[in-house]
Amino acid sequence: MKKQEPGFGGGAAVVRCRMMNSFPKRSPADPGKSQSNSYPTDDAKWQAVRKKDAHADGCFVFSVSTTGVYCRPSCASRQALRKNVAFHASAAKAEEAGFRPCKRCRPEGPTLAAERSAAMARACRLIEESENASTLDVLAKSAGMSRYHFHRVFKEVTGVTPKTYAQAQQARRIRDELPKRRSVTDAIYGAGFNSAGRFYATSSRMLGMKPDHFRQGGVGETIRFSVGKCSLGLILVAASDKGVCAITLSDDPELLQRDLRRRFPNAELVDGDRAFEKTVAAVVHFVEAPRLGLDLPFDIRGTAFQQRVWQALQKIPLGSTTSYAEIARGLGLPKGARAVAGACAANSLAVVIPCHRVIRGDGTLSGYHWGVDRKRALLKRESA
Repeated sequence: MKKQEPGFGGGAAVVRCRMMNSFPKRSPADPGKSQSNSYPTDDAKWQAVRKKDAHADGCFVFSVSTTGVYCRPSCASRQALRKNVAFHASAAKAEEAGFRPCKRCRPEGPTLAAERSAAMARACRLIEESENASTLDVLAKSAGMSRYHFHRVFKEVTGVTPKTYAQAQQARRIRDELPKRRSVTDAIYGAGFNSAGRFYATSSRMLGMKPDHFRQGGVGETIRFSVGKCSLGLILVAASDKGVCAITLSDDPELLQRDLRRRFPNAELVDGDRAFEKTVAAVVHFVEAPRLGLDLPFDIRGTAFQQRVWQALQKIPLGSTTSYAEIARGLGLPKGARAVAGACAANSLAVVIPCHRVIRGDGTLSGYHWGVDRKRALLKRESA
C-alpha cells in the first residue's frame, strides 16, 4: 500500500492507494490477552531481557541476585547470567523480595513510552489551544527535548508530524468558523490564519471543496454513485471529483441511498454513467479477492482522530485481527477503546478501511455497521 500522509481535520485526504498485501510483517498482539500474558513463561521473559525488548517494559521486571537490583527488560546494563536472574510481576513485588531499583533504567517510575506519550499529549494540547501553530522550538522546549528528537518522537507516538497535526487543528477551526461567520474572510482570521493567501493555498486539501461551498454545507458538490451486487449483498460505490468517498453494503437499495444522503446531505447525487461502472466493478473485485489489491483514488473525510484510527486499521495485516483496546493503546490512548469503536462506526469505506478486522478484547466479533454476518464472512475470506 502506498504510504499516505493523512489529511486530518475533516477535509478530503485524497490518496492514490494500492491496497495490496504489503502490510507490516509483525502480527498484532492477541486481542484477547493482557500485556503481561504476552510473556507467559520465564523463558519468554528471559528472551525479552536478552533482546532488551522495550515492548516488555511495564509487563514485568527482573532482578539480579549478585547485584541486588531489579531492572526493566530493556535496561542497557550488562547482561546478567540466567542463573542469577528472577522475574517479578511489578516493581513493588521486586522490592518486597528485597531488591532495589536500578539507577540506570529507573524501573520504579513510568516507562519511557509512558513518559513520551504524556509529553506528546501535552504538545498536542499546546497545538490545539494555540490559534497560531506553535513553532517546533516552542513545542520541543515544552517536552524538554531537542528539535530533532522531539520531531522524531512526536511522529513515532502520534503517527504524524507536528506540522501535519497543527494543520489538522487549523482545518478543524476553519470548519467550525465557516458556518458561523458572515464571510469566508472573517472565518479565515477567526481560525488563526495569518493571511487569506495562506489559507486558500491549502483550502481544497483541508475542506475537500471550495470554502464557500463548505460554508453552505457542501452545496454545489457533485457525487456520482451506483449500486451493484457482490457476494455480501448489494454494494454502493460513490465518488466525488477527487476519488471514491463511500463504499457501503446492504440488502436494501433504498437504505443504501438514504445512508449516502445522510453522509452528504447537501451534495448533488447523480447516477453513475457507464464509465463509472468500471469503478464499481473494480471495488467489487477487491471485495471478492482483497489480496489482489485495489488501485483507485480515494476521497477520505474525517476528523483528526478518525483519520488516525483509520490509518491504524490499514496497518492490520490481511488475515489478522486486533481489538479496540489494542488500537487505542497504539495511539497512546489506553482508555480510548470506546472512541476507537466510534471512529470505526463512522467509516464510510467498507473493506478498503478494514474496520471489520477489529474485534472485542475477548476474541468475539463485535458490532459492524454493515452487519456481523458480513464481518464474519470478510474475516473468513481474508484468513483463507
